[in-house]
Amino acid sequence: MEDCHIHETAIVDPDCQIGEGTRIWHFSHIMSGCIIGKQCNLGQNVVISPKVVLGNNVKVQNNVSVYTGVICEDDVFLGHGCVFTNITNPRSAIPRKEQYKQTLIRKGATIGANATILCGHTIGRYALVGAGAVVTKDIPAYALVIGNPARQTGWVSEYGHTLLFDDNHEATCPESGEKYLLADGKVTRIE
Repeated sequence: MEDCHIHETAIVDPDCQIGEGTRIWHFSHIMSGCIIGKQCNLGQNVVISPKVVLGNNVKVQNNVSVYTGVICEDDVFLGHGCVFTNITNPRSAIPRKEQYKQTLIRKGATIGANATILCGHTIGRYALVGAGAVVTKDIPAYALVIGNPARQTGWVSEYGHTLLFDDNHEATCPESGEKYLLADGKVTRIE
């Protein structure tokens, strides 16, 4: 942990793995047994619970609690105040820690500010969950979803731009020039 920046007000419990170049800011709490990759940035007032896994270059904005059961692959962006759950029927008087469900956020996905991700679902590679959306089911790769409950309104590139598909079911990202193919309800990048 000597190759990362931990603000003096942050609490880092023993037995955490924190990759080099990671920055942990004011009033955050990193709990035992979590794994945080290289070059991550955890904003103010972030909680990372036991057994959470954050890949490399994950950005966690202010006021986000990432609970046990959540796995974020590389290059994931978690917007300000987004919310994760880890059990479908919580009760204060009934312990259910053995019933936590896994939530998987795949490489490059973005979760918008104040979005809520109900547990047990997968957010696909490079998907974009709009601000305030409530995710109640799996989200495909490159999908753009908004609303409550979240519904798909389009597709986005790896750079986060809306993809407009032509008659050949191909689209080009206006920023990167990368090309994409829509086939059988799935988007893939054309290499």
